[in-house]
Amino acid sequence: MSLQQEIDKHRRNIKTDSYSMSIGELMSLYEHKEIEIRPDFQRYFRWSNYQKSSFIESIVLGIPIPPIFVSQGNDGVWEVIDGLQRLSTIYEFVGILRDKHQDKDTDFYILDSTMYLPSLKGKKWDDPDDQENSLTPTQRLLIKRAKITVNIVLPESDRIIKYELFQRLNTRGSIATPQEVRNCMALMLDKNLYNVMRSLAERDTFKNCIALSDRLYEEQYDMELVLRFMLLFDRDDENLENMKGDVSDLLTKEMRDKTIDNNWNFGDIETAFDVTFKILHETMGDNSFKRYKLEDDRFLGGFLLSAYEVIALGIGYHYKNPLHKDRVCDRIKGIWSNPTYRHNSGAGVNATRRLPHLIKLGREVFSPL
Repeated sequence: MSLQQEIDKHRRNIKTDSYSMSIGELMSLYEHKEIEIRPDFQRYFRWSNYQKSSFIESIVLGIPIPPIFVSQGNDGVWEVIDGLQRLSTIYEFVGILRDKHQDKDTDFYILDSTMYLPSLKGKKWDDPDDQENSLTPTQRLLIKRAKITVNIVLPESDRIIKYELFQRLNTRGSIATPQEVRNCMALMLDKNLYNVMRSLAERDTFKNCIALSDRLYEEQYDMELVLRFMLLFDRDDENLENMKGDVSDLLTKEMRDKTIDNNWNFGDIETAFDVTFKILHETMGDNSFKRYKLEDDRFLGGFLLSAYEVIALGIGYHYKNPLHKDRVCDRIKGIWSNPTYRHNSGAGVNATRRLPHLIKLGREVFSPL
């Protein structure tokens, strides 16, 4: 197929439209539930108070606002693909953002001082009990009449387009980490997948073994570790050898492809995961993925991904006939002096190239035979 044929084919799969809409119109759409901000996505909505206030300042000063992207369902309702933070800030400030747990409007948001408008500090939208610190009717109209371009992916587009668009737009930095983008994609593609991932990440046996910092939990690294297990623990040798490119991109692509094809066996995955982390919890606890120092016969430091790739994926591969737990600790200690592990771990080792070697090593080390 020639380049032009490829272009023509995929352009036919994308049907879009665009409007310039006032903030007042976008407020009305939200109040009438004609535009949807997925409540589950709000866990990844992390603008600081200053960022929110600066955005309101931009509107008041007439600074152009980047377009938002929505996907239109067959019922005509728009689902926000990109622009969650901007719209949520507007809806929160004017007091119409619905609480994701109680389906009620949130309280009025109070602005901070900003670079050009320090007098915004303490201001609210329109509080009947505090008119002194509320915006004036003229100021509220200024905001409601400000325009935002809305780009719409129409229902007749290929169903994968909105997921591709979401990924491409949100890897620019509006969501902090690649795993947060994957979490949102999982919610869009198949909420059951997201629920399974979240359920596994909440297992006490798993949390006790990985012992992550608060920062890594905030960045959803626990969910990335769950996804790595799901995608890699039973991967066949041929597919291991064919792994290419950036591991982060690989995780995103394979999660999307398996979900679209409905190619998940959640029962086997959950069983393998539970067997693996029950064994590790009972034998190693929070030492499971720490560096072992032979001279002192003790485990040191924090979580190491390379150890996880050998140990968790190795035990998981044999979940139907696991190594007896009395032998697990000695096998783990032996990894740290293993030439294959030493050669394929540490700084400077390409992640995609190391994975086949480390996963195969884990399968050998934790074989019950």
